[in-house]
Amino acid sequence: MKKVQIGRFGRPEEVAECVECPEVGEPAADEVVFEVLAFPINPADIAFCEGRYRLKPPLPATPGAEGVGRVISAGASVTGVKVGDLVTNLDRENWAQQRRVKADRVIALPRDTNVLQAAMIRINPPTAMLLLGDIVEGLGANDWIIQNVANSSVGKLVISFAKERGLRTVNVTRRQDVFEELYAGGADACLVDGPDLAASVAGFTKGAPVKLGIDAVGGDATARIASCVADGGTVCMYGAMSGEDPAIPASELIFRGLDFKGFLLGRHLERRSATEIREIYSDIAERIRGGKLNVPVEQMYSIDDIKDALAHAQRGARAGKVLVAPNGVNALSQAR
Repeated sequence: MKKVQIGRFGRPEEVAECVECPEVGEPAADEVVFEVLAFPINPADIAFCEGRYRLKPPLPATPGAEGVGRVISAGASVTGVKVGDLVTNLDRENWAQQRRVKADRVIALPRDTNVLQAAMIRINPPTAMLLLGDIVEGLGANDWIIQNVANSSVGKLVISFAKERGLRTVNVTRRQDVFEELYAGGADACLVDGPDLAASVAGFTKGAPVKLGIDAVGGDATARIASCVADGGTVCMYGAMSGEDPAIPASELIFRGLDFKGFLLGRHLERRSATEIREIYSDIAERIRGGKLNVPVEQMYSIDDIKDALAHAQRGARAGKVLVAPNGVNALSQAR
């Protein structure tokens, strides 16, 4: 079979290779084997290839934090997952044609779930959901939150989940040409990031307090988000796209009493039982099936073209995610 492998850290399109490797073999009693139908290329995958991610496994290594597959064999003692089930995998190394994992590490999804959307269910939707649910207690209808990188996949999902909850969102981006799409998705206010961000936000909210600031950039961008949050409010950082540490002045924490937190999806899932985790993904799957969640896909690639796919995923001003179909578009079409 084929998988993606990196033998060194560096520019993703240079270090990633599609290689032949032995098949995964038959599952043990407590394992399943699934055919990987599709996987997305996320910013964390790019950072993994570059050696900037928190996890640095021994090399060579296979990237891939998420993907969707169809179970093709199951061990004798496996219950709850069966051959033919559509699954998302909680383990990594998913940039491959097949995976063999412990059965309790996969989550079965309804068989009629859109496969492309299911490929992106593992990380971004629960991240957006838990950023709103876990960080600040008591967020209620008409409360204001602010986020940067609002035109990202997580950003759009935050808008969608916030609208369902009656929250009001200020959405900060680097360019104005994405505003129309964000407003169509339910955004209440959209602003271009800059030194006068706090004054602009106050104009939109008419002085109402912003209780939560969500940052995915780091550096001075974190400070600008913090400046918009009300005294005693919370700033939560879930990414550092700039590669810079957050630059929040001490006065924001000491004198204004801001609470500064970091978010890592795995840590928030670990706090939950297996049943609770499955309920989260079941909820998200139902939203996909009902048409409430739909992440645009800009282009599909074969696994042989992983270098082109990685280069594409790093371009700015994309209209959607870049996905890879490891077993070919035909297998993907049959699954859909």
